[in-house]
Amino acid sequence: MARKATPENQAEKQGRLQQIVQSYKLTREADPKVGLIVAGVGIVTLGVLLAVGFAIGHPVYLGILGVLLAFLAMAIVFGQRAQRAYQGKIEGQVGAAAAILEQQMGRKWTTTSPVAFSRDGDMVHRAVSKAGIVLIGEGNPGRVKGLLAAEKRKMARVVTDVPVHDFIIGNAEGQLPLKKMRMTLAKLPQVVPGDKVTATTDRLRALGDPMKNMPVPKGPLPKGARMPKGR
Repeated sequence: MARKATPENQAEKQGRLQQIVQSYKLTREADPKVGLIVAGVGIVTLGVLLAVGFAIGHPVYLGILGVLLAFLAMAIVFGQRAQRAYQGKIEGQVGAAAAILEQQMGRKWTTTSPVAFSRDGDMVHRAVSKAGIVLIGEGNPGRVKGLLAAEKRKMARVVTDVPVHDFIIGNAEGQLPLKKMRMTLAKLPQVVPGDKVTATTDRLRALGDPMKNMPVPKGPLPKGARMPKGR
């Protein structure tokens, strides 16, 4: 017996549809050909499966499979292009790395941003996952290196047996480009057990909330930029 649709379920579906539409509009602004490319992927995928189906005498079965795989391929391609468009849009803005940590790394990453900062707008963000502790610095490389070193010393008081990875966002040699950040973090070795991740997160939280003493950066923020929220 089919379940009766409730107002809550209908509102949730409408909310998801609105998110998809909004995501498409934002992606199309930076990637005008995204619609044609995604549609082309779907058509090619379905066409290949149909051709195989006719060749082996099972066009109906392969046609149904082709529709499912076409939608899957379209979703994957759109997701990848949407991520690139979003990263390109926020690159250079205050808190861009924090936005990627919070919105694109998934629930298994616990993000705190920022954990260190300067009045000149330099920031360090922290994330904890099965890869260990990740520190991401944004701003002037020289000042950020000092912030990273200070944050490592502070963390060493409560955590000593978890890998620590640190990166500075930028396009110079030895820095991590924002567009490669998500993939780079996703490829880090998953060596920390789940219970240890939780314990590490709790220990780091005991250090206190750095947002309480956060200074106001000098000068205006870049257009469209927002100060990151603590999490």
